[in-house]
Amino acid sequence: MHTHIMPEVLPDWSKRFGYGSFIHLDHHKPGFARMMQGDKFFREVGSNCWDPEVRIQEYARFGPCVQVVCTIPVLFAYWAKPQDGLEVARFLNDHIADIAARYPRDYIGLGTLPMQDIDLAVAELERCRQIGMKGIQIGSNINGKNLSEPVFNPLWAACEQLDMAVLVHPWQMMGEQDMKKYWLPWLVGMPAETARAVCSLIFSGVLERFPEIRFNFAHAGGSFIPTIGRIEHGFNCRPDLVAVDNHVPPSHYLRHFWVDSATHDPDLLTYILTKQGSARVSLGTDYPFPLGDLEIGSFIKEMGLPQEDLENIFFRSALTWLNLREEDFSSPTR
Repeated sequence: MHTHIMPEVLPDWSKRFGYGSFIHLDHHKPGFARMMQGDKFFREVGSNCWDPEVRIQEYARFGPCVQVVCTIPVLFAYWAKPQDGLEVARFLNDHIADIAARYPRDYIGLGTLPMQDIDLAVAELERCRQIGMKGIQIGSNINGKNLSEPVFNPLWAACEQLDMAVLVHPWQMMGEQDMKKYWLPWLVGMPAETARAVCSLIFSGVLERFPEIRFNFAHAGGSFIPTIGRIEHGFNCRPDLVAVDNHVPPSHYLRHFWVDSATHDPDLLTYILTKQGSARVSLGTDYPFPLGDLEIGSFIKEMGLPQEDLENIFFRSALTWLNLREEDFSSPTR
């Protein structure tokens, strides 16, 4: 339920809009492309980042799989002018919706939104639902604003009303400029960013006011669950600083949201399962990127978990998160 995909060809939005370092692709050799931010190299990707057939073949080595696909966070473009951000989002969403429509047995789509303008974001959320999306992916912060900010309340209300699931993915990691070396933004910043998002949604009362939203947090919830003891203690010992907008303890919300399984560590996943329960842990891979679980949950099969837990992790929890039925995937059209 956590994989990334992008179109094989991206418009040169920097030239089109006349500003910014939007991502474009330099297909410098067959099967590979350089992701470029303006004239700055960001990352090299292979055809499994855009070719649905290649992805199906690679996943097939690990058994029949349905991939929930969403865009790459670097393509969010929250920093762009609102109408330009909307154009980028619509282009990416149309691409994902087309793949899900052409490969209904293999792909489910999550949309992206121009979060810099809440009215445009809500309108695009509605369109995402109309074109077959089952939910959306959003960043852990929006141009530095926490997800707790009241400006986002119309989106939460719309997600409840439209029955759209929400995947929260870390991006624009805090302190990134101060820790460029050693890949620290990805190794340290990303887990902290996800914990930032979870804490913001809990402490602000968003999870209390919008209990029907089905949030799922990438990378096993980042550092939130591993540090829940510290977070809970802080809530209890300094309520004057922490419990100012919501008096419900943070531990209450465990098992009220979902996290993915991408821990790369059986011991940590065991702890996550103890706190969350397997019904709220879904198979996430971050495929096709090297920091992801590119063996598609193979380590989970070797943990000696009860069959019920394995079935929850490998399909039931994701179906519940997306409000889908198992029968949907055994019918002739799936």
